[in-house]
Amino acid sequence: MRRIISVLFLISACYATLEAQQITLDELFVKRTFQQSTVVGLASTNDGLNYTTLENNGQQIVKYSYKTGEKVSLLLDIQALKNDSLKSIREYSFSADESKVLLMTDRQQIYRRSFTAVYFVYNFVTKELSRLSTDRQQLATFSPDGERIAFVRKNNLFIKSLRFGTERQISTDGEFNKIINGSPDWVYEEEFEFNRAFEWSPDSKQVAYIKFNEEAVPTYGFPMYKGLNPIHPENSVYPGEYRFKYPKAGEKNSIVSVWVYDIKAGQNIKMDSGTETDIYIPRIRWNYSGKNLGILKMNRLQNKLELLFANSYTGDTRLIFTEKNKRYIETDFLDNLQFLPDDKTFVTLSEQDGYKHLYLYDAGGVKIRQLTTGKFDVLQYYGFDPVSKMFYYQAAAVSPMQREVYGVSIDLKKKILLSTQKGTNDADFSTGFKYYINQYSNLKTPLLVTLHEISGKQIRVLEDNKELNSLVAERKVPQKEFFTFKNSEGLELNGWMIKPLNFNQSTKYPVLMTQYSGPNSQEVLDNFKIGWDNYLAENGYLVVCVDPRGTGARGEDFRKCTYGQLGKYESDDQVQAAKYLASLPYVDGKNIAIWGWSYGGFMSAMCLAKGGEVFKAGISVAPVTNQRYYDTVYSERYMGLPSQNPEGYDENSPITLAKGIKGKLLLVHGTADDNVHFQNSLEFAEAMVQAGVQFQMMSYVNRNHNLRGGNTTMHLYTMFDNFLKDNLK
Repeated sequence: MRRIISVLFLISACYATLEAQQITLDELFVKRTFQQSTVVGLASTNDGLNYTTLENNGQQIVKYSYKTGEKVSLLLDIQALKNDSLKSIREYSFSADESKVLLMTDRQQIYRRSFTAVYFVYNFVTKELSRLSTDRQQLATFSPDGERIAFVRKNNLFIKSLRFGTERQISTDGEFNKIINGSPDWVYEEEFEFNRAFEWSPDSKQVAYIKFNEEAVPTYGFPMYKGLNPIHPENSVYPGEYRFKYPKAGEKNSIVSVWVYDIKAGQNIKMDSGTETDIYIPRIRWNYSGKNLGILKMNRLQNKLELLFANSYTGDTRLIFTEKNKRYIETDFLDNLQFLPDDKTFVTLSEQDGYKHLYLYDAGGVKIRQLTTGKFDVLQYYGFDPVSKMFYYQAAAVSPMQREVYGVSIDLKKKILLSTQKGTNDADFSTGFKYYINQYSNLKTPLLVTLHEISGKQIRVLEDNKELNSLVAERKVPQKEFFTFKNSEGLELNGWMIKPLNFNQSTKYPVLMTQYSGPNSQEVLDNFKIGWDNYLAENGYLVVCVDPRGTGARGEDFRKCTYGQLGKYESDDQVQAAKYLASLPYVDGKNIAIWGWSYGGFMSAMCLAKGGEVFKAGISVAPVTNQRYYDTVYSERYMGLPSQNPEGYDENSPITLAKGIKGKLLLVHGTADDNVHFQNSLEFAEAMVQAGVQFQMMSYVNRNHNLRGGNTTMHLYTMFDNFLKDNLK
């Protein structure tokens, strides 16, 4: 019977090839044939009448009119500047009066969000281009008056005067693996999701910054080999070692403090953040007038968030607002707390009624009103228009799988829906909120970028990906379809599937389940993407994705039920999803595999260990195999401290459950993964060895969590492809 089905697959594949050209791995990962186009480097001018974009592969900055969508002028063409060091622009920002532009080039990545770069300043008045400073910098940022630029170099903070060309170093104690000024340490950058840890005061007279003392944080190291792409000749015979500060769950964090440098006085003043040092300060933010520096402070368990107002001249602080949660406060609350222009109010995100909603508070921390209501989550706060008194935000009000753009008035009497098409919508608003640019897609529609008046009236289509749309139709690429099923608790879970080319209801297809499954994540969304999943469907697999309990946009209880036991409910749901799929008439229940990366890799390993009779094979890429091996901020946010919850950490670990694995497992990891350390896979591998579990393992030399560089991506997915062909048959 198996041979007959295999022959039918071959015949079906042959017919599919005759009908349409199939996707190749080279098209996906080298040529990027199916990559969606978008508007790059979008920025509103200060008057709100025009916007700028980055075009011609980073060679030009072009200005367009919001009113007409027509090109106004070519602001800058770097080819005309004839500077060999400035070959392309990676990012740019204008001074407040737009007489100068800061250009970033030659970006070199450090970790996920941090990088060094070379910066130039171009003066539109004098037509002069000058390099910001010697060496490389981080985070160069104009002062509000455009007279100075602050930046970080080698863990210290500097200020460059553009008028006089002088450079002032405002911190001197910065040192690798000891003290960092103005940029976050590894765990803050990764888990609090930000890069720049300094802020100019609105009057340009002061710079507030966070100092990270990481001396007591344990050091983690990994070997660095010679490699080939890139080559590290210094490691030709003996490997080198990269060592950096990484606090694993339960270990010591950086001691953080907030400082303000006063330019006129030339001195640093420390802000009073209290006597407790085992805390987090994930954001600092000035109010509009600059009279107060807002300091966001969290406790170690991340279930209490406090807003302090600091006097930047004395360092004195006072508590303004406290948000508490019986489990934890998500990081998306940090950037959604914003001070309003009247200096008397601020808006914040909260889960007081069980869903993420916007709330308005006065400057004393007293709640004025809840701005949004309903059994849905607000995902993003765009801003407030003080003229129309409207708040603009993104929500999943129609479905957890969709996103809409809304506006609501401060008195709640007016609510508008700006996005009219069902799917995934996001918006960029002009300065002054007279216009917005909407980015939209759904399962069958590639990214559509449109320019609108604030009334919703469309002015112009900026990008429609027409060629990609035609290519997908011409090639008859199989696409996603939504479905739902109920788990054993009666909860309805959302999923999508991609059926093979020339799908036949009476044929039994092998299944590959793909997922991420991490807290507050979502993979089942009404948006467009052509990738490896479509490639697999064209090669005879039924590809399926299910968002389990713990994922986003379905309210607090659904999202946080995994608290203290990450991996338990998510893997239960994936195993039950596999059993549901096996019951379908067109699924070969004896040929189901699951794969994932990072948290998804953790989940693949858990599913093979807990659902040994269900999964024939699995691929686990860069998995966390025990939350003890991961960082303080993430693990403790969702699990509590290891000392207080040892069972939660160990009972939901693939290492503990390794003996339950019956299916074929491919375990993949990069040896230089600074995020999820190679240690995770090595300890898991040892547990499987001692349990007598056979498995395949691949390590990629000098590769980090993304496993990119040179031919790595093509090698990786070719290996995946071969593994599935060998084990799902």
